[in-house]
Amino acid sequence: MKYVTKSSLSQVGIEDINNSLPDLKNIKESKAVTIGKWLTNVIENNKKVKPNTLLPAKPDLAYMLGVSIGTIQNALRYIEDLGYVESKQCIGTIVRDRNTEEQLRKLTSKREMAINAIKKHILNNNYKIGDSLPSTRNISSMIGSSVNTTRLALESLNASGIIEHKFKNSEETGWVIKNIDFSLEDTENSTLVKKVESDLKSYITNNLKTGDRIPAHSTLSEKLSVSIKTIHDALKVLIDEGILLARRGRYGTTVVKMPNSVSDKKETSIFASAPETAFYYYEKTQNNIRKMIAENYQIGEKLPSILELSKQLDLSPNTIRKAFHNLAKEGYLAFSRGRYGGTFVIDIPETEEQTYKWIAVNPKYTEDYNN
Repeated sequence: MKYVTKSSLSQVGIEDINNSLPDLKNIKESKAVTIGKWLTNVIENNKKVKPNTLLPAKPDLAYMLGVSIGTIQNALRYIEDLGYVESKQCIGTIVRDRNTEEQLRKLTSKREMAINAIKKHILNNNYKIGDSLPSTRNISSMIGSSVNTTRLALESLNASGIIEHKFKNSEETGWVIKNIDFSLEDTENSTLVKKVESDLKSYITNNLKTGDRIPAHSTLSEKLSVSIKTIHDALKVLIDEGILLARRGRYGTTVVKMPNSVSDKKETSIFASAPETAFYYYEKTQNNIRKMIAENYQIGEKLPSILELSKQLDLSPNTIRKAFHNLAKEGYLAFSRGRYGGTFVIDIPETEEQTYKWIAVNPKYTEDYNN
């Protein structure tokens, strides 16, 4: 289902759903799972809910069922993992044709990975039938997943008969092992971000070279048929791996190392990392302001505004603001609010020439240059 638009799809109206509403009061599972099962029944038995149609909007479903939009969101994620629907950013929730072999772009969900992690926890700790599991919050901490995702995973394991609620009294909500005869799924490297990360590496290898600027997020989003958020997350991984370098302004994100290249050098780019470069600008700005204070101001005098200095030094207001705060911590500046407020000099810095390291260039290159 590629490059679909909302205008090309028909939407099921709330009035078209005439199935009996689920009982959300007397349930032994979360509302999201109960609603998810109800939605699958609607999709399977309501003739007006056909493949490639849009389900009603989340707010409409929430109002109809008397629950929060977040609960509806969780219910839709639940049935998306089961293959009934597919969520498309800026479009909606599309009913899938489950009779086709079409491969979903969204491979393994976080919930499925959490399910597998909980299964591993059960097997690795030799749980027996009837043993109690830790609390949902403790499990989420152990498997590195959010509490909400862990809760949905536990509900799924409950639905599959692996665990069950204690429910010995109204206040007890723990889980006990019901069945240990299950297998683990291979979820390694199968999340959507992992898949897009691999696709981006292939794209860089086949189309770009070191020093080239990668296309905009929106262009890559359209090319790979995923959301801009997914592109952002995958690019962040490549940046952390040293394949890409993100720089502000017109420079954009550039290739600094080919994905399949092997190098023993710790430095792979002529440019420093973005945090180091930012630190360099803050340090440079602070030194310029120190020199300006020492040469032109007395204690008690007011400095120009952040916007004025921003224009004067040709730097962003945020860089000036950060430098001001650092100088205030060092005891040179103080801030005052109100009609007569501003940034005031409370001490004069040393006038000796300040030295600071140039870190915007790879040290290896400067070493070769000096030699």
